[in-house]
Amino acid sequence: MEKFPRFSEKFRQAPFYAILDTGYVPRERLADKCRQLIEGGAKIVQLRAKKETSCQRRQIALSLLPMFRAKNAPIFVINDDLELAASLDGPNIGLHIGQDDIPPYKARMQLGYDKALGLSTHSLIEAQSADAMADVLDYFAVGPVFATQTKPGRKPVGLSLVEKVSLMKPKLPWFAIGGINSNTLESVAKAGAERIVVVSDVLVKPDSAETVRSLTRDFLNLKGASA
Repeated sequence: MEKFPRFSEKFRQAPFYAILDTGYVPRERLADKCRQLIEGGAKIVQLRAKKETSCQRRQIALSLLPMFRAKNAPIFVINDDLELAASLDGPNIGLHIGQDDIPPYKARMQLGYDKALGLSTHSLIEAQSADAMADVLDYFAVGPVFATQTKPGRKPVGLSLVEKVSLMKPKLPWFAIGGINSNTLESVAKAGAERIVVVSDVLVKPDSAETVRSLTRDFLNLKGASA
């Protein structure tokens, strides 16, 4: 039987994608913040630990992994560490890669088909290429929509790219990312974003669970109003 990614539908049903970024959350608070993201209803939580060593990143991932063991738990996505993602055991593990990382087909070969795989895109051509890899990818992200300290130096793609990708009617679920917060939410929804990734606006709040709930509710209401 031909193999295909298994997680696309889970991503399709997830309007909100959370990122647990160690640049915003000190290590001693990661577990608590991760629980808040899950309690708020995030169906995907990505661990982004850019400043840590591979050993430290593994320790963090293993400490958080029990929260994702249940079959109906959120998907636990590892950012840009194929070796770590491939080694983790559980029903809800994934990997997110960028354009300058290992090619998606090679990543899938090493990752296997029992884990999720997503790709960042920054142009219409990259989004079209990602969507053409529905036999490899589970989802793709489009951004950064706005300038963001999470990706310093990365030129924002703007709302126009969100609009163009929306008009593509992608086969794969896709997420708008980068500088999305309570102030920019409406413009992103009106541009046609199907799903959103929010980083700093959630992580810096004392009650991240309530922020996730509020942003998700507001985004879905905005999408319903623009439909």
